Amino acid sequence: MAVIEELIREEENGTLGFGNYLLETKTKKDGFQYMGDSYKIKTFNEITKLEKNGAFVYESVPGTTVHEFQANSDKLEFAVEGSKNAQVTLELEPEQEYKVYVDDVYVDKMKTNLGGKLVLSAPLEEADQIKVVIEKVD
Repeated sequence: MAVIEELIREEENGTLGFGNYLLETKTKKDGFQYMGDSYKIKTFNEITKLEKNGAFVYESVPGTTVHEFQANSDKLEFAVEGSKNAQVTLELEPEQEYKVYVDDVYVDKMKTNLGGKLVLSAPLEEADQIKVVIEKVD
């Protein structure tokens, strides 16, 4: 995989790709249309942040590149790459429990806070890219 030169795009398989952790200066793109929604991306080597219709979706510190991002009401999945370990924050359903998988290995159940934030560590130093799957617990 590689960084997203255009900052955000629809992948060939219909999923979303965004971010460029190789940029030295903060770069943004607003008004990207995808599946009827408007997205805004801010990205560079220190942070990557994605918003959908003005609401927070994804943030990583330091910056990352995300491939094959797809979400529905029960499941969120994506592949993330970066130059070093990253803290990833996602906006999900408030006070809801989720199962977290990294590279097909079950990590733990995690519960979002009142604002719906879920924070996880992406161990990118040992791998070029990791796959993350988050499933809602009924």
